[in-house]
Amino acid sequence: MSARRRRTRTAPARLVERRIGLLFAVFLVLLGGATLRTGYLLAFKGQGLRRLAATQQVEKVVEPARRGTITDRHGRDLAVSEQAATIYATPFLVKDPVSAARRLAPLPGKSADRLAASLSYRRSGFPYLARKVNLRRAARVRKLSIARIGIMDDERRYYPEGTLASQLLGTVGIDNNGLSGIELDLEKRLGGSDGEQRIVRDARGDPVSIRQIKSQRSGKDLRLTIDSTIQAQVENVLSGLGATYRPKGATALVMDPNNGDILAMANWPLVNANQVENAPPWARANRAIGFTYEPGSTFKSITVAGALEEGLVNPGSTFEVGPQIQVADRVINEAHGTGGIFTVAQILARSSNVGAVKVGLELGATHVDRWVRRFGFGQSTGVPLPGESQGIVPKVQDYSGSSMGNLPIGQGLAVTPIQMADAYAAIANGGMLLKPKLVHDGAPPRGRRVISGLTARRLQRMLEGVLGPDGTAPEAAVPGYNIAGKTGTAEKAEKGGYSQTRFVASFIGFAPARGAKLLVAVMVDEPQGGHSGGEVAAPAFEKIASFALPYLGIAPK
Repeated sequence: MSARRRRTRTAPARLVERRIGLLFAVFLVLLGGATLRTGYLLAFKGQGLRRLAATQQVEKVVEPARRGTITDRHGRDLAVSEQAATIYATPFLVKDPVSAARRLAPLPGKSADRLAASLSYRRSGFPYLARKVNLRRAARVRKLSIARIGIMDDERRYYPEGTLASQLLGTVGIDNNGLSGIELDLEKRLGGSDGEQRIVRDARGDPVSIRQIKSQRSGKDLRLTIDSTIQAQVENVLSGLGATYRPKGATALVMDPNNGDILAMANWPLVNANQVENAPPWARANRAIGFTYEPGSTFKSITVAGALEEGLVNPGSTFEVGPQIQVADRVINEAHGTGGIFTVAQILARSSNVGAVKVGLELGATHVDRWVRRFGFGQSTGVPLPGESQGIVPKVQDYSGSSMGNLPIGQGLAVTPIQMADAYAAIANGGMLLKPKLVHDGAPPRGRRVISGLTARRLQRMLEGVLGPDGTAPEAAVPGYNIAGKTGTAEKAEKGGYSQTRFVASFIGFAPARGAKLLVAVMVDEPQGGHSGGEVAAPAFEKIASFALPYLGIAPK
């Protein structure tokens, strides 16, 4: 009886033992599976998982440096950095992405669908929902109190004068780096250095550790040589010219020829610097430094300068000028009239093609090449702007038979408006080729002598004749002032020849003619309804000079 009881007691015990053993076996299987799964994840996906965990727990926050302010020569703000905000999220902690997106949608300037997509992507760490938003909009987002939607300080670039000098100033990108213009070229000076923080957050997204990795360093302010008042007037004149002649583009430069200061660098069409993305790329280009063209008759002054300096001619030297001249296989026609006996001074005043070619032939190929390069053509001026073209100047060994019929009258080479303005500044100031200045840094002018004072004075007197009754630009005259200058009407090259319908019209002048204190250069690309430098560009020069001379306190002379 007792043995039977012992047997009945052991049966349940064995059952319990079996169940415990079974549970233990299941536990071992699960533990083994978990171990294998962990091993698999560590071996094959460990790096990705660690990266994902880090993005959800560790954040590097950039503290944008204050970008330097750009002002004109009088301290008037042209480019400033204003406070803004960046809106970001922690998606893996946003409970209802669709609802949050609907509430946010009107504010960051994105659709609810785009915001919902960003907020639903749980594998992202701390994505930006909107950048560079104004403080009013950021305050409205903050007022919504949506969990795990954050706001951090930022800056954005603002141009108080809108279109004023926009192609010169350039643009700044989303990360506050210069993208074009002087913003790009002087990025190291203006940009400063961003700071950086490392923020570690807990599972709820709250910061538990903030470490400064890199300290912020603000950019330096920049004072330009530009005079905003003159710049605005020049842009106004170009706008009127654009409305009248509908050109492909136009540019104008105003300089102090005695120190190289650029007082205005204007382009048409105008572009709003705060909405530059709305303008086509060709309109954003700074033609003053990047547009290359054959200068035409404005280049005749360089030919004459070389011949004067070499002692081959003087202002009274005479040449028999016929209706045309043949050089190798090219026939060059006289620009105005049928010719006659012209002095060198009359050749410049009348803009004689045949006369200028004859002066160039007196110089010869080697000396023509020397004087072209001596005046700075074929190399950049060094102005602090990206994209400055060097122009195109052929090597003397590459001259063709007709090159000496082309180069003396400004064909067969390409220049930029700023190169032409700089060369004429050397004539105006007594013979010094100065480096153009855009930054008002107090440094003395830098340059080199290219012609003697005597040659410069002779050219100044001869260029006065251009505005006389027998000259090509009486329209450039400013009452009370003696003006010296030169017109250019350059046919554009096409298909191995020159167009009879597409021109570049230009005028470069300075005042007073002797002891010059102001230089103005105007270039118009493919004007319609008129094409000569005297008709299109000279009147624009007159409008600019008539304003700038009294504004700068330059007395009539």
